Amino acid sequence: MTRPLLRVRDLRTWIDTGDAVVRAVDGVSFDVGHGETFALLGESGCGKSMTALSVMRLLPDAGSIVGGSVELDERDLLQLPEAEMRNIRGRRIAMIFQEPMLSLNPVMTAGENIAETLGRHTGLAGAALEARVLALLDAVHMPDAARRRHEYPFQLSGGMKQRVMIAMALACDPELLIADEPTTALDVTIQAEVLDLLRELQKSRRMSLMLITHDLGVVAEMAHRVAVMYAGEIVETASREAFFARPAHPYSRKLFDSVPAGHKRGEALAVIRGGVPPLTGGFSGCRFAERCDSAWELCRRTAPGWHDAGGGQKARCHLFAPGEKMKEEGGRQKAEGIPARSAGPLHPSSFILHPSSAPLLAVRDLQVHFPVHRGLLKRVVARVKAVDGVSLAIESGRTLGLVGESGCGKTTVGKGILRLVEPTGGEVLFDGADLARLGHGELRSRRKHVQIIFQDPYASLNPRMRVAETLEEGMAALGLGAGRTERQARIDRLLAEVGLSPEVKYRYPHEFSGGQRQRIAIARALSVEPRLIVCDEPTSALDVSVQAQILNLLKELQQKKGLAYLFITHNISVIEFLAHEVAVMYLGRIVEHGMVDEVLGDPKHPYTRALLSAVPVIDQATRRGVIRLQGELPSPVDPPAGCHFHPRCPAAFAPCRQQYPGKTEFTKTHAARCYLYAAPAAEEKA
Repeated sequence: MTRPLLRVRDLRTWIDTGDAVVRAVDGVSFDVGHGETFALLGESGCGKSMTALSVMRLLPDAGSIVGGSVELDERDLLQLPEAEMRNIRGRRIAMIFQEPMLSLNPVMTAGENIAETLGRHTGLAGAALEARVLALLDAVHMPDAARRRHEYPFQLSGGMKQRVMIAMALACDPELLIADEPTTALDVTIQAEVLDLLRELQKSRRMSLMLITHDLGVVAEMAHRVAVMYAGEIVETASREAFFARPAHPYSRKLFDSVPAGHKRGEALAVIRGGVPPLTGGFSGCRFAERCDSAWELCRRTAPGWHDAGGGQKARCHLFAPGEKMKEEGGRQKAEGIPARSAGPLHPSSFILHPSSAPLLAVRDLQVHFPVHRGLLKRVVARVKAVDGVSLAIESGRTLGLVGESGCGKTTVGKGILRLVEPTGGEVLFDGADLARLGHGELRSRRKHVQIIFQDPYASLNPRMRVAETLEEGMAALGLGAGRTERQARIDRLLAEVGLSPEVKYRYPHEFSGGQRQRIAIARALSVEPRLIVCDEPTSALDVSVQAQILNLLKELQQKKGLAYLFITHNISVIEFLAHEVAVMYLGRIVEHGMVDEVLGDPKHPYTRALLSAVPVIDQATRRGVIRLQGELPSPVDPPAGCHFHPRCPAAFAPCRQQYPGKTEFTKTHAARCYLYAAPAAEEKA
């Protein structure tokens, strides 16, 4: 049997917080073979990143490795002095961190960031060093590499920054690359490019890849073997094929059940109740027992060992112990026969279309242009056309999903509707009144009807205010509630409505998990009794299990209160599960709009097709062929003539370069702006 490149045995990493010791990694063992992609999967707080940092010996000051071994080609890295370990980092083992902006030196250019790594591990200098930097940027397909190497991180897009990080990691041809959530913050198109790049580089260099993620779609596309981590330990290992054919551990199955999809629209997503237990003490039984639907007394009393789950899978679970038939539960079926539980069906009326005579919100030709100032006198020399003629409508009790790449103007549309940024032109008709033209006094009285949930709840909540103060602030400002006593009673009801105990109102934002903070942000939006809520990427930073809770909550609130949502996201599976209609946005304009089934089932615009083709899917049999877009999103300061998408469009022809296309309607609800469907242009192309 071939010896693995990396062999980790009984790794234990503890963090001394002062008040307690956190056993972040508690007896983890795994192998990574030569040329293999090994995926480590699990929720935030399970210890995935700390495992990777332990392998690299890059722990925080309070962290220490208290046991185990980490062997690279039979050499235990934990026994090496720090000086020798520095020679291994970057040269033999490299790491791509989750947030490239925090990992790149902001006062050094992209080329200088890469050159620093080369200077540490090679003897290259001068022209040879410059040539190597340029070759690395070319290898990661950096557009216009010769120019980009002289630019600073803030001048690069998210995808470009991630390419620089990959180039730095690959600079010295490492044998093992650790990628910690390398695509979490990226659009689906850029994510597809980065994953393809990693696959290509791994194949050409026969490099081993340790991939850390919570995205099951990414694992399905990339991994050879999978390990599922929970509460500091690995609970399941399997080949990719076996894992996706039949996940064994109850925790693994719950992760699958939490993933949103179109066929789950008529029901609530399954949720994993509670949260990852604190790792500050020992465990007498199974660590997942309190959240597991299949647990019985033995699970709470005795920690499970490793058992064969069949098909080469192993699970740390009593369900697979020889002779165990869950006798204390009356002979319940074994793991493979236990049906997935969901949180129950939602009322069907929330998915039936009820066309109304007039929409609650009608946006017509909305424009938001930002001036670009230059020179000593700050003259306006250009305008950023962030939103350039957007029209949409939302009825009460319905959800419109707004999708597109970062920089296309989605968030600016939401802020323009609420006048958090001032519109340059167009109408925003809410219940018959044009919000874009109201005076500040009248607008203030109407603000309670239109609210927003921001992407990052921690950044949008005042860290110095308790939850009660945060929720009461809006009510008091808009005159809701007869007095403080009445408002406090309403706060208690709001917290219960979003699934939080009223007692938490005396706590500060930092005392909550990400999912709980997002629930507080939702409660704040609801506190002033809105009729429309703009949801700006409210689940993008959440694990799939927490995401399922928030999506269920939003659906339930819509059903009870008849709320309308403008849901801004780049997560197509969330749109497929939650939205009634979807609008696809590109460079400040909507290029396709229709019912969810129409747009996602039969996309017409080439940009929509490219977006959908780039989405990672769990079932590889349903995978679309990925459509590669050329170049980067053009600047909204100087958008291309004609169709804005034509420089990147694989189907572009002469009319696309001359004039922006008109609307072509395919049904009463489905339309796109594309010359492929305009009769004269279609004949010309033929």
